[in-house]
Amino acid sequence: MGNPFGVARGVGKQLPTWVGAGLLLGVVAASALTASQQVKTNPEAQTLVDFNERVKAYLTLRDKVDGEAPKQQETKEAAKIQEAQRGLFAAIRNARVGAKQGDIFTPAIEKKFRALLSPEVKGQEGAKAKATILEEKPVVELKVNTEYPSAEPLSSVPPTVLQALPPLPKGEGLEYRFVRKHLILLDTRANLIVDFLFNAIP
Repeated sequence: MGNPFGVARGVGKQLPTWVGAGLLLGVVAASALTASQQVKTNPEAQTLVDFNERVKAYLTLRDKVDGEAPKQQETKEAAKIQEAQRGLFAAIRNARVGAKQGDIFTPAIEKKFRALLSPEVKGQEGAKAKATILEEKPVVELKVNTEYPSAEPLSSVPPTVLQALPPLPKGEGLEYRFVRKHLILLDTRANLIVDFLFNAIP
């Protein structure tokens, strides 16, 4: 007797399209849930994500106010470069009028940074790294949204210490620097202290 449904013998039954799509969506949803659970169950990873997001938010604000400012012609004249830097500093400061210590270095981020830095200044090699950090003794008022004094030296940060910290976006002019034992996040384009961390190293 012929096959009344016109389906070739030996061919397995195919699932309806809606069933296949449903299974696919279920797999995607399960994967997303697993990823979400991994972030939630790894608070240290989430802390670093939070730090990166806060840094990005600052850079977004800086780019916005910089884009709204009158365009400066490229120059190699020190006076004009400093003038442009002061203009950017003033624009950022006005845009961050309510900024305070801890906007970037939240308590959780502070704790994580101290944990990352502490091993780097212990032992014989750590003592050398610490000595390098403390070699310069800049006189700087630790205050968010203030200018880093141009007459004061910048500390050297050993490569081992930099490697221990979360990398900052490349080419954006943000740097980690120390004022004695205190860590600052410095915007070199505006010569502005974005935030700071008291007693970052023991």
